[in-house]
Amino acid sequence: MTLLTTNKWLLSGTVCKAPIQKVSPSGIPHCQFLLEHRSQQKEAGLYRQTWCRIPVVASGHELKKHTQNIRFGTQLTIEGFVSCHQIRDKLVLHAEKIKFINFGE
Repeated sequence: MTLLTTNKWLLSGTVCKAPIQKVSPSGIPHCQFLLEHRSQQKEAGLYRQTWCRIPVVASGHELKKHTQNIRFGTQLTIEGFVSCHQIRDKLVLHAEKIKFINFGE
């Protein structure tokens, strides 16, 4: 049996819940926030409106410098992977890269 291991997401959206900064007992910084995505996607030849909210966790010292500037309303693109977290069947996007979206550039 072959185990499929691809789990990469790229999602843009707006931070819709103020970030929570924490440090684990082992000293690893974590930032948790809620990202809202809205777009129009083509499915079966037709365009449809899409919408979702997904919790994001950014962990580690390398991402800490990015997460310090995240506020409610910040627009971001997150690259990472999804996993179930704490509550059964609750997907969480674990950030590996964070890019700030600056409109008007």
